[in-house]
Amino acid sequence: MAPFPKIHDLYTARVVLGTVLLTWTVLVGLDVVMALVDEIGNVGQGNYSLGGALTYIAHSVPRRAYMTFPYAAVVGALMALGQLASSSELTALRALGLSRKRLSLSVAAPLLVLTGLMVVNGETLAPWAQRSADVMRSAARSSDMIVGQYSGLWAREGDTFLNAQTGREHTDGDGDGAWLELNDVRLFEFGADGRLQSIAHAGVAEHRASGWLLRNVKRTYFEDRAVTQTEVDEERWESNLDAAALAANASNIWRPRYMSAADLKDGIDYRQRNQLDASEFEEHYWGRWFYPLNVLALCLAAIPFAFGSLRGGGVGRRLFLGVVFALGFYLIQTQVVKMAAVFKFDYRLAYLIPPMIMLAVSWILFHKRSG
Repeated sequence: MAPFPKIHDLYTARVVLGTVLLTWTVLVGLDVVMALVDEIGNVGQGNYSLGGALTYIAHSVPRRAYMTFPYAAVVGALMALGQLASSSELTALRALGLSRKRLSLSVAAPLLVLTGLMVVNGETLAPWAQRSADVMRSAARSSDMIVGQYSGLWAREGDTFLNAQTGREHTDGDGDGAWLELNDVRLFEFGADGRLQSIAHAGVAEHRASGWLLRNVKRTYFEDRAVTQTEVDEERWESNLDAAALAANASNIWRPRYMSAADLKDGIDYRQRNQLDASEFEEHYWGRWFYPLNVLALCLAAIPFAFGSLRGGGVGRRLFLGVVFALGFYLIQTQVVKMAAVFKFDYRLAYLIPPMIMLAVSWILFHKRSG
């Protein structure tokens, strides 16, 4: 095989790169517009203004670019190769002696570069920007709640301040409906004179229809001449703190799908140390590692179509095939990953099966059309 790249490799890569970037821009733009329409419904809550909504959406763009790139890559690559095929440029390149493997390499090269950039983005800019956006929005919508980047969720009710490191909203079928669980909770109670009266640390704070319940509570009282401590397994907490607002903020802070791999690993370690369910964090952690393989599998599985039926098809047909491939892969992988959660088998295996299926399909189709 001749050294890589040659001028025809650069030409093919340029066409693929341009089409993928255009497709990517359209997909991200549509996602941004739909998100903005949804976010406008929150304008007016507290100090949350239209400018704040626009700022929030702008901060979320790196994360949206990361999420939509695999689908933009396969749709854009298919459209680019279809364009080359319909103009007989693929035929001309084949007539020059270029093998299908060489052409596939020319297509894969720019996609690998973009994938590398997205991996870096997914570990640096995207989670930072999304976290900043969530902090800004939560602070604007409620003056009694604030989200610290490293200190978790803070909320105030009168002279009591609550701090929770992690939390999530649950839904069960025992009649309670949705209920809120906060983990590693601290309650700081102050007197009318501003003096700290007590600090309570609870392993778990649950809010159900019957009210707040604290579990594994260690409380320290600060009196004039002494400090006393108590420990109880359970304790009712009489509070009118808005659990719905807390749940909304908790869902914004602790969304594993928007975290970096390093933060996800820390979350897994924390939950395993405290005997908490870490499956959601494990699911997204391994999803980060298999992200490049997903992009490669999607695009390689689509390439064989450019050497056959797409030669007689239009842009609409290429776009349709790209959407079918992207959605089909997404649905297969989602179902396999959910099965891993239900049947408790390794998430690495769940993320490996769909790309291997796509690569096998690509291999079979590639060799069938290699005549």
